Amino acid sequence: MTITAGLDVGSTYTKVVILTHDHEILATAVTPTGFRLTEVARATFDRALDDAGITDDDISYVIATGAGRHQVNFKDLHVTDLTAGARGASFLFPGTRTILDVGGQTMKASRVDETGRVQSFRLNDKCAAGTGAFLEKTARYMGYTTEEISVLMGTSKEPVPISGVCAVFAESEVINHLSLGTAPADIMQGAVESLTGRSVQLMKRVGAESEFTLIGGILRFETMGASVSRSLEAEVNVPDRDMVQHVLALGCALLAHRRLEKLREEGRLTAPAGAPA
Repeated sequence: MTITAGLDVGSTYTKVVILTHDHEILATAVTPTGFRLTEVARATFDRALDDAGITDDDISYVIATGAGRHQVNFKDLHVTDLTAGARGASFLFPGTRTILDVGGQTMKASRVDETGRVQSFRLNDKCAAGTGAFLEKTARYMGYTTEEISVLMGTSKEPVPISGVCAVFAESEVINHLSLGTAPADIMQGAVESLTGRSVQLMKRVGAESEFTLIGGILRFETMGASVSRSLEAEVNVPDRDMVQHVLALGCALLAHRRLEKLREEGRLTAPAGAPA
């Protein structure tokens, strides 16, 4: 059995997916990235191997992506976030034509063709107000953990506008709303809708067309997906809660299988990958 691994060393979390040739996911793992990228990539990979009940020798090919992809010293190849995300999203939702990826430090929108190839893209990586980090920071400022964001937003009755185009100014608005006695849930929902507005504008800049697929850790919060759907006035695809932040790692694992197939076609693999030497 041919097995590959995909790693997404993101700015906030490192994710791993272990995948068989028939696209069965044997294991996934996720760990806060921190500052020791090489070590955390290896540790997360090892944890996934343990969960799958296999060893390094069982893995035929490893592809890495994410901000820290160059720090993965056991990879065979690395690819961009956009390439990995397009492959993973198109596998989960074959009709995907526009992808929104909201991560901890960046937001990306891309348009793909029917084969999952990226046709155009736009990034928002200049300011935290357009990323998931802004939501997490807003929650912490109000005394809530990241895990409590979804529950908090679910109790909002009248969201307040957060219009600052810069994280510093947006934070000032949050402080002002709190001083006026605004409910934290309404502030949190306002922050989500602010992020939604930025994301929809980014999608329009790539010539967004249906189907829309939303990925990234922030989409763990169901309110975010619902907010984007309302703004687009269209249905959106969102992977299930466990998979939504593993889409790039999944894309890498899928690309690894494709890479092995190409190597075989070129005659550079004389035996099935994973077979004893």
